Amino acid sequence: MLRPLAHLVVRRARLVLAASVVVLLAAAVVGVGAFSKLQGGGFEDPAADSTRAGTVVSQRFADDPDLVLVIDAGRPVDQVAAQGRALTQRLAQEQGLTSVASYWTTGAPSMRSSDGTKAMVVATIPGEFDQQAEVAQHVVDTYGGTRSGLQVDVSGESGVNLDVTSQITGDLAFAEAIAIPLMLALLGLAFGSLVAALLPLAIGVIAIFGTFAELSVLGSLTDVSVFAINLTTSLGLGLAVDYALLMVSRYREELALGRSPDDAVVRTVETAGRTIVFSASTVAVALGALMLFPLFFLRSFAYAGIGVIVIAMLAALVVLPALLTVLGTRVNAGRLPWVKDTPRTVAPFWGRLAGTAMRRPALTALPVVAGLLLLASPLAHVSFGTPDDRVLPTTATSRIAGDALREDFTADDTDAITVVSSRAVSPTAVTSYAADLSRLGGVERVDSSAGTFVRGSRVATSPADARNGRPEAQRLSVVMRYDAQSDQAKDLLADVRDLPQPAGTTFLAGGTTATLVDGQDAITSRIPLAAGIIAITTFVLLFLFTGSLLQPLRALVLNVIGLSATLGAMVWIFEDGHLASWLGFTPQPLNTSMLLLMFCITFGLSMDYEVFVMSRIKELHEAGAGIREAVTTGLARSGRIVSMAAVILAVSFFAFGTSSVSFLQMFGLGAGLAILIDATLIRGVLVPAAMRLMGDRAWWAPAPLARLHRRFGLSEAPSAEVPVPAQRVPVDA
Repeated sequence: MLRPLAHLVVRRARLVLAASVVVLLAAAVVGVGAFSKLQGGGFEDPAADSTRAGTVVSQRFADDPDLVLVIDAGRPVDQVAAQGRALTQRLAQEQGLTSVASYWTTGAPSMRSSDGTKAMVVATIPGEFDQQAEVAQHVVDTYGGTRSGLQVDVSGESGVNLDVTSQITGDLAFAEAIAIPLMLALLGLAFGSLVAALLPLAIGVIAIFGTFAELSVLGSLTDVSVFAINLTTSLGLGLAVDYALLMVSRYREELALGRSPDDAVVRTVETAGRTIVFSASTVAVALGALMLFPLFFLRSFAYAGIGVIVIAMLAALVVLPALLTVLGTRVNAGRLPWVKDTPRTVAPFWGRLAGTAMRRPALTALPVVAGLLLLASPLAHVSFGTPDDRVLPTTATSRIAGDALREDFTADDTDAITVVSSRAVSPTAVTSYAADLSRLGGVERVDSSAGTFVRGSRVATSPADARNGRPEAQRLSVVMRYDAQSDQAKDLLADVRDLPQPAGTTFLAGGTTATLVDGQDAITSRIPLAAGIIAITTFVLLFLFTGSLLQPLRALVLNVIGLSATLGAMVWIFEDGHLASWLGFTPQPLNTSMLLLMFCITFGLSMDYEVFVMSRIKELHEAGAGIREAVTTGLARSGRIVSMAAVILAVSFFAFGTSSVSFLQMFGLGAGLAILIDATLIRGVLVPAAMRLMGDRAWWAPAPLARLHRRFGLSEAPSAEVPVPAQRVPVDA
């Protein structure tokens, strides 16, 4: 399949490298523009009721507060009324802020804390996400901190977004500062020479800048999340390490067997290149499933992930062979001082481990499976949420304000359920509907254009009520007693949506709780389809790769077990809070989007390692080796590659664990743990044990499918240019 490409690259190696440099420079020029085109946000379903309600509020009312300032006076706030009114007036004059109101200008009891020492100022920031962030930053810089004896902390949606984005930006820079030196050191250990260790960096640079160029183009056509940049860098470097380790190790192996450098490159592309094509396809399929979800935050990772995978694959199949052709035996030049010999391509330890698992498959596999299932058991009580200020450390200004709003104020109006109608509604219908809403359990009060209602009765009216009514729209604010992310709040939202509406009217429910519920529904409703597509396409790819029906099933089952263990561990840590004091986070329901992203990435990478290992096992099987010899020798030849690649990639992800943002911690620790579990327990123990239990049936397929594979399956005939002596690996521990 790849032989013609390999011969072409070998004959035109220098031309290929020159063309690659030109393409890289062009990609860098285009890719620089990506940073100005990518956006924040993207966590909402555009078609959801909550999003549509938010649009109505933004267009018809334009006063929904998304910036909240908590003022701590240290004494009764009525004693600092002059300062409070002056602060409110200055904020009202700020460009970019509208609908500024405070306790001192409205007298609303809900805007004063229970002990009377804190008060609230609210404002609206119209415009897009980036504009809101700019205005929020100005407010924090100008008014935050201690001002004239008043402590001012800024929260609300815009304040939290500002702190989260700022914290993540700094944390990712710190994580990369830790990860990149460690990865370079591990690359030196893995390759043993400076020249060979630089090859993954060449592939990584091409993959990263090529994907930046892709994101720049897509950013001009559709919404793309700015966080796609971070996936591009981490995954680009990780895949470059994977592919370069595989290619260079195979190239060195072919040189050791007596092939010329040119012949060794051709054989490397035929074998290791074929493995890379299949492994890249499986990872791309897993990430491609993110395209099914309406949240552009998730779709952006599909854009970046598929792009970086395809470009890294092409660089490994074209640029890396050209480099190897030009370097020849000099690939081993620049041997590092602590390396006495070129690293061996065969690792007897992995062969002995496989031999032990195959001698006693049940005795070896059952404790591992039991341990993984025990790790997975917390999934039985998993709950989901969306990020709020509690993902931040307790010292962040929006977190301080958020804690005060939850603990010191009787009801947080900013987390109310907002019920809106985009059509005219009669005063009688508004009155009736507001009274009905106020009777629901857990409702503190309902504010409307007809007045304020408590337990079915109107208790107050004021001139401010008019702000909830427009000739073409009505808004009712359902202030509740519950935390916006709690199960009680979700139940109350369901009650609000189930409540019969006035005849001839249509109300939409929005707000924090509605956004959370609708976002979860948008994801969970599509998970079965996404999982089905991933399973079917992965099954087909692995069938084309192995020619067996049982191997794809075995791979899918083992991967699900490993990933379930990882997800269960994340529930135990981040929701149950067992390591909260050590890692410095507040236990919360898990972020649905980050869990899904972590699953897709780690599933794809686990299939990456599956293909790496099975390629050597299948090659030996096709050469006539028995099941025991094929597995032990195949794992000995691939185990070092898989383990080193996994360690290097895990370091990249574990560095995210240094973040102060809890959902980024979860993603980094979860992805790193999943990779290590797969590379050790799954590949080293469960795969050999399963192969032993299946025996020769491991390669079974019905006759029609076997004929189909012979015709359409992608395989390479063993090269006869140089006889390859058998290399046996001890199988006895």
